[in-house]
Amino acid sequence: MPKISSEDAAQAITLFSLLEHHHGQFDWWPNPNAYEVMLGAVLVQNTNWRNAQKALDNLEKGLSPESIASMELEQLAQKVRPSGYYNQKALKLKAVTEWFGTYQYDIASVRECPIDKLRPELLAIKGVGGETADVILTYAVKKPSFVIDAYARRILSRYGYPVPKSYEAFREQMQQVFPLNTELYAYYHG
Repeated sequence: MPKISSEDAAQAITLFSLLEHHHGQFDWWPNPNAYEVMLGAVLVQNTNWRNAQKALDNLEKGLSPESIASMELEQLAQKVRPSGYYNQKALKLKAVTEWFGTYQYDIASVRECPIDKLRPELLAIKGVGGETADVILTYAVKKPSFVIDAYARRILSRYGYPVPKSYEAFREQMQQVFPLNTELYAYYHG
C-alpha cells in the first residue's frame, strides 16, 4: 500500500476536525450487547437503520446466539423481513452466529484474539464484506478498524480528497492518517 501524501492526510484531518466541531461528541451505536451489534451490522446492509431496528425488535425474544442458531431458517427470514433481502440476511445471520459459535458465543474470547486473525475470519463469512467486518470489529469486538461507508466516500470526494475505488485501499489510507483508536474510529464512522 503506497503511503498517503502529507497534503491528502492534512485534508482528511481537516475535514474530520470540521465535522467533529460541527457535530460535537456523541456515542454512535452504544449498545452493550455485542451479539446484537453483530446482527445489526448484517441487518442494516442495503437498508436504513429504522428497518434494521424493526427486524431486531422482531427477534427480541430470540436474540441469543443459541436461539438464532437453532431457529429454522424460514422463521428467521420472516422475523427479519423488515430489513429487506430477508432470505439472504437470514443466511448471513446464521453464518455470523456460526462464526461466533467457534468462540463459544463468548465475546471476551473473541476480544482476546488479534485483529489480524479476526478480520480475515469475518471476511471469510458469506455475506460479510469489508464494511460489515469493520463495523463488527469496531463496535462489537472493540478493535480499531476504520469503517468505510458510502457517506465517507461521498463526503471526502466532494471535498476533493482522492478517494480510492478499492475499499481496502481507502481503509488503509484512513488508518495511515488517523491513529489506531477504537473510540475515534467509532466516532468518525458515526
